[in-house]
Amino acid sequence: MTLAVLMLAAGQGKRMLSKRQKILHEVGGKPMVQHLFETAVSVSDILPVIVVGQDEAGVQNLLREQATYVVQSESLGTGHAVQVAADALRGRVDQVVVTYGDMPLLRADTLLQMAQAQRETNSVMSMLSVMGDVSSTFGRVLRGDDGRVLEIVEVAEAKRRKNSADLLAIRELNAGLYCFDADWLWQNINDLPLRQARSGVEYYLTDMLETAVKQGHSVAATVAADADECLGAGTRAEMVLVEAAFRRRANQHWLTNGVTLVDPASIFIDPDVIIGQDTIIWPNSYLQGSTQIGEDCVIGPNSIMRNAKIGDGCHIEQAVIENRTVNAHTIVPPFTNLKG
Repeated sequence: MTLAVLMLAAGQGKRMLSKRQKILHEVGGKPMVQHLFETAVSVSDILPVIVVGQDEAGVQNLLREQATYVVQSESLGTGHAVQVAADALRGRVDQVVVTYGDMPLLRADTLLQMAQAQRETNSVMSMLSVMGDVSSTFGRVLRGDDGRVLEIVEVAEAKRRKNSADLLAIRELNAGLYCFDADWLWQNINDLPLRQARSGVEYYLTDMLETAVKQGHSVAATVAADADECLGAGTRAEMVLVEAAFRRRANQHWLTNGVTLVDPASIFIDPDVIIGQDTIIWPNSYLQGSTQIGEDCVIGPNSIMRNAKIGDGCHIEQAVIENRTVNAHTIVPPFTNLKG
């Protein structure tokens, strides 16, 4: 079975109130779309296909020839974005995972689990769900008595139904990511109904589930093991939450891999940083970019390492080191500023 990843990246993110497209804003040390792109590359059997907006070159300038690009000339929704990508993917793979460019915390294992669920259950599509709070604005995943997914009920629709209280009490929420049997997807994607949205008319990708159920097909759902993976960043306030999730993930990783973090709440470690065993990181320290820290080091407090390479046994306190190499067993005096 061959797999492709289709990334939807045409949205402008107007709530960000920025001159830049929202997915180009940095979280976790990189533009958020780059995090997801690197995940897509690690699981896709062909170059990831990215749907971009008309006259929007930011994503293409960032990723260049590493991806295949399709232009969505009209803002007609997620279903339409998949429709315009059909010619770039039809006949090339067996499965298509559809993701969004503003979900940078997604892991490769999660995408592979969705693909496995679709394949092993012989479903025409699988989806990612997340257990959340009843106050969430995400659509509810409605299952039958046998556990099969029957419907995604959006909050506005749930409020109009007689059993609204029961529907809104459902804690399993739609994360908006799907894996499709490719042949079935291309046979049905152009039959989506046109629906009225707040900004005009749109084709909703969620309606593919309704199509599957009406045709008598099963739909599988994989519950995300880590709810942070489903966090998106559509506003600057939401970016703060995503950044905090990146920090929790990185700090937990190093705490379980032989590194001491004296005060994790005040320590910032980017995802690509490497730290050796028995190193101690003191408060107010920032390890950024592709920094490498050796074993048995003491870093901080109040230090910044940016794309730096630090040898074993170094002591660095109240210093800034950027694009430089520090030899093993070096004691860097306080207030040092080394930049390459």
